[in-house]
Amino acid sequence: MNTLTTTQELAAFCERAKSQPYVTIDTEFLRERTYYSKLCLIQLALPGRDENDAVLVDPLVEGLSLDPLIDLMREPSVVKVFHAARQDLEIFFVDHDVIPQPLFDTQVAAMVCGFGDQVGYETLVRKIAKQSLDKSSRFTDWSRRPLTEAQKTYALADVTHLRQIYEFLDRKLQETGRSHWVQEEIALLTDPETYITRPEQAWRRIKTRSSSPRFLAIVQALAEFREAHAQARNIPRNRVFKDDALVELASTKPGSMNDLGRSRLLLREARKGDIADGILAAIKQGLDCPQEDLPKPDTSRDKMQVNPALADLLRVLLKAKTESSGVASKLIAPSADLDAIAAGMREVAALKGWRREVFGEDALRLCNGEIGLAAKGNAVRVVRLG
Repeated sequence: MNTLTTTQELAAFCERAKSQPYVTIDTEFLRERTYYSKLCLIQLALPGRDENDAVLVDPLVEGLSLDPLIDLMREPSVVKVFHAARQDLEIFFVDHDVIPQPLFDTQVAAMVCGFGDQVGYETLVRKIAKQSLDKSSRFTDWSRRPLTEAQKTYALADVTHLRQIYEFLDRKLQETGRSHWVQEEIALLTDPETYITRPEQAWRRIKTRSSSPRFLAIVQALAEFREAHAQARNIPRNRVFKDDALVELASTKPGSMNDLGRSRLLLREARKGDIADGILAAIKQGLDCPQEDLPKPDTSRDKMQVNPALADLLRVLLKAKTESSGVASKLIAPSADLDAIAAGMREVAALKGWRREVFGEDALRLCNGEIGLAAKGNAVRVVRLG
């Protein structure tokens, strides 16, 4: 099995790859004990079927430089093919300040081609490549060396079958004229902002029951401290303190180490040292935040006056469009978007880009009374009015 362990070997493979139309790529990594992913293995495959067309790259080998691979990631003539690319792309961006382009994500393409919402690689291998995968090595420790033959076989299968899947999906997209749909979705994956986590914005991920601006100011300060602390020490944010402890601290507002010791949910390590000092400072920061700087939650959707009958009709229309297009309904328009449209909102994803083409135009016509829906058997069709 071909494992590249020197920069020279990697450079030779990448130079050969530059003459090919695409390269399939996957990574194996660990993230359980770190904030940032630790890259443990890279798998690459070229369009051919020769054993030298699929290789493993061991980034843990001392002296191996990934510069030739990073150069390939920037090569505009070679399509970089991933499945569910987000975490792989984050590694390349964080570690090497590069986002592979041009990019093709087979999970995105499969959703557009009628394989359902967030379809897994194993499903595509079974349905398109007509093969099965050995899953026994899925949850192994990829940082341990030497790798077993079973691990290597499992890892290579993630890029060898991907060749056939890519060629099938790309051909289907060309036939149906939906390639631009996939490119719209991939634009988010190739945006560097997708992979930048700013501590001052971390509070927006915290689920709270209260929307009190003062309470949210404390949540904001605690979340910012936790994110910055986790990033600086490269540890998971939950190792600092968990979300439920953060919400408890924002509610109880401890002002001293003794108060902190009464927390029910705070980890023992967080009751002393740098973390404890950071918690108390963050709470004080939230309490002292000037009135004009208090965070303001987005309540626009809380005040929506949803027309329930119209929302039901939009759901029927979406079901009809899903069946006719073969695209998963959640990808076209989640339930929240349907309610927003039924409440008169127009700045929603379901009314933009390819979604507008598939669903949005008729959704707006339905809202304006220009079309109706008629049922015949199990089918629903659009009927123009007037």
